[in-house]
Amino acid sequence: MRQPALSLAAFSMGAAFTLSCATEYVTPGRAANLAEADRSDIRAELAREPAASFPARLAIVRVQAREYRSYSQSGGGIAAGGFEVLTVQELLSDAQLKSIEAWREVAGVAPVNRLLLPAHMNGLDDLRLAAAKVQADVLLLYTLDTRFEVRRKSVLPTGVISLGIAPDRDAHVVSTASALFIDVRTGFVYGLSEATASEQGLASFWSSQEQIDQKRIAAEQRAFDDLITASAETWRGIARKHAASTGDPSDPPQLVSDIL
Repeated sequence: MRQPALSLAAFSMGAAFTLSCATEYVTPGRAANLAEADRSDIRAELAREPAASFPARLAIVRVQAREYRSYSQSGGGIAAGGFEVLTVQELLSDAQLKSIEAWREVAGVAPVNRLLLPAHMNGLDDLRLAAAKVQADVLLLYTLDTRFEVRRKSVLPTGVISLGIAPDRDAHVVSTASALFIDVRTGFVYGLSEATASEQGLASFWSSQEQIDQKRIAAEQRAFDDLITASAETWRGIARKHAASTGDPSDPPQLVSDIL
């Protein structure tokens, strides 16, 4: 008679574990600190010079903080120094690749995939090497910082949100996408771009992990879409300043802060 009792107890424990897993949502990991991607002293940084030829070939890669996780992407990243390279294209679409190829002074675009990356990476130099394998001149490095806010309090990355009882105040998710244009040959930083988007009304989607994650992805996709638009403007200024060809006089003036 003890065996059925043990089986029932085991089943109860398993059911409780399953229920607890289904009533929590873990927020995505941190953004990569792009300022820490390539540590060097100030003298060495100032000594870097642009060396890309124009029209330039671009290589695109997404990085996040080490051991990045999200509900839809658990593991699979490749560690590289203080950050993690994500080769799964969750946000970048074929249409966006074509739009980047249409930028002035762009000869081609290629995402950096897993086959190009060494088994062990120590930092940005290894990403530049991977970009060189596809004959890229400029590396477009980007990351996303996504935060949930519940009852006016921020939920930290990889924090736990309890489901089932909707908050009595509106909850929302905010995502900021940031990018750097880096010379593959020298590591010179040509410019930067950034965009932020949010998804409101999260409280009405509080019943499941999938519904909350749909809001997270929607915010990140909007931020990334806006980042591509902002990056197009940044690239226009980069091309005007560094390309040998004369810029179009009809182009609007570029903000100095966008071009480093």
